[in-house]
Amino acid sequence: MLVSAKPNSRVRPPAVAGLFYPKDAAVLHRTLRALLTEPGAAPIVGPVPKALIVPHAGYAYSGSVAAAAYRLLAGAAQIRHVVLLGPCHRVPMRGLAVPASDFFTTPCGELPIDDAGRRRLSEFSLAGISDVPHAAEHSLEVQLPFLQEMLADFDLLPIAVGQVPPGQVARAIEAVWGGADTLIVVSSDLSHYHTLGEAQQLDGLTTRSILERRSDLPHEQACGADSINGLMEIARRRGMRVELVAQRTSADTAGDRSRVVGYGSYALFEP
Repeated sequence: MLVSAKPNSRVRPPAVAGLFYPKDAAVLHRTLRALLTEPGAAPIVGPVPKALIVPHAGYAYSGSVAAAAYRLLAGAAQIRHVVLLGPCHRVPMRGLAVPASDFFTTPCGELPIDDAGRRRLSEFSLAGISDVPHAAEHSLEVQLPFLQEMLADFDLLPIAVGQVPPGQVARAIEAVWGGADTLIVVSSDLSHYHTLGEAQQLDGLTTRSILERRSDLPHEQACGADSINGLMEIARRRGMRVELVAQRTSADTAGDRSRVVGYGSYALFEP
């Protein structure tokens, strides 16, 4: 990135590098390029999406599904701000939280935090400021190398989402919606630990709900349901078009067929 952390900056280091994705920068770059240039992938034509919904498991499991969505950002030189929402897996929390840190880092480099967006959410009482829910959270971190690979120069507004009504999530997203220079990314896996047949049925229902822009998705069908539901409220109001980009399960990638996790990626376009 063009902005580098100063010696007195507060920096959130990688927590799951070497676990969810490669820790070595060169290996990570090769992994990302392989995922993003998957054989048989259709060439990118059409508008740049305003928002993406992408999974957050280890790259061996859900990386190909996430990459299918991130490929849509090819040539998106106008994007300068990324608002990233993901569920809290390790810290019980109510409401939303943005970090106090000045930078998030990955093996690919440093990402400056969007301080103006952070202050806006705090001043409007839409999110608290705390590093605690961000410190070990993988749902946000695994998206960062993909974003660094696809975008040239941007800042980041990471939002940890606890127990919260969809309306509050929608108000927070609207407050930092921005223009064509702002991308919204929602991080969520789909169903968890069902048989393959059950997972495929549940994930089909989830995809139908998202394509219909409904905001009543239960947590049993998506761990990021609160963020998805909030985004769907905005999608309805703004008349956005929603497209399914890719849908698979861990049984299709690196898991067995008895305890399956579902993955889907979706793109939202403004009219």
